[in-house]
Amino acid sequence: MNTTPRMLLAILGFGLALSAPAQEGPVRILVGFAPGASGDTVVRLIADRMMTSLGTNVLVENRAGASGMLAAEALKHAAPDGRTLMFAPIAVTVFAPLTYANLRYDPVRDFAPVSLAANFQFALAVAPGTPAKTLHEYIAWARANPRQATIGVPIAGGPSHFLAVMLARSTGVDLAVVPYKGSAPLVTDLMGGQVPAGIPLVSDVVKHQQSGKVHMLASFGSRRSPLAPDVPSVRELGLAAAEGTFWWAFYAPAGTPRPTVDRLSTAIASAIKTPEVTERLLALDLEPVGSTPDELARRMAEDAARWAPIVKASGFRADQ
Repeated sequence: MNTTPRMLLAILGFGLALSAPAQEGPVRILVGFAPGASGDTVVRLIADRMMTSLGTNVLVENRAGASGMLAAEALKHAAPDGRTLMFAPIAVTVFAPLTYANLRYDPVRDFAPVSLAANFQFALAVAPGTPAKTLHEYIAWARANPRQATIGVPIAGGPSHFLAVMLARSTGVDLAVVPYKGSAPLVTDLMGGQVPAGIPLVSDVVKHQQSGKVHMLASFGSRRSPLAPDVPSVRELGLAAAEGTFWWAFYAPAGTPRPTVDRLSTAIASAIKTPEVTERLLALDLEPVGSTPDELARRMAEDAARWAPIVKASGFRADQ
């Protein structure tokens, strides 16, 4: 068969179309939380810088509801063309599959990991009237006063809930977990002494620590929080088994071409590493990361394997 120059150009063009990133036009990033929430603030910072790398508009679309799971369902049904991403915390892609029997999405099957964005930390904080000034004093007090050893968490079934479970298991102390409907009511009750201890985000209590309205005994990250450098980590205090660092990350729909995923991942990492975004993330007690898709996939698998037995042992089910 004779191959004409026009046919060669057509074949070459078809091959380039298959290998080129599929994303054209604006990119939208789904966020499962309301405007002004911490995750929304962070993703808008990153989205602004992504426009430079991608050469197109990057729009944030809030799909608030069901603790971020509405956005995940929307991502599942989005076209895998590189024009839709989701920005979500570990609770949506690791803890939800462990706690819901009838989840409407499967993060491994339905999503393509794109990039880790930032790590965040929780702290063990006590009310002013709780007679403990250190982590080990708190454990001794809780062991001696089991009826008073309640510990508040911002939401049932979230990372802080299972940090409380893991803290109890690793210390042999029976802690009764009290879920709240968000960080604000938990912190209010901590300051008022209605609950003796809690596991809020470091960023939610650092100003109250400084004013003496609550007392942070330890952070649960592998190292100290930059917002509270005087507060030791549980690892430093000999309780590495109770350690837990959590994260926000970006995902695309499953089936998005790998060159497109790589291009988006590079744009996200570049945005995160700009001085303006790095400085702002650190001010929010977020450790800037930026990663390859494979690094995010490994992190998801490792954390799911680590937390699955803790969730199972707790007996908690979100949909029962």
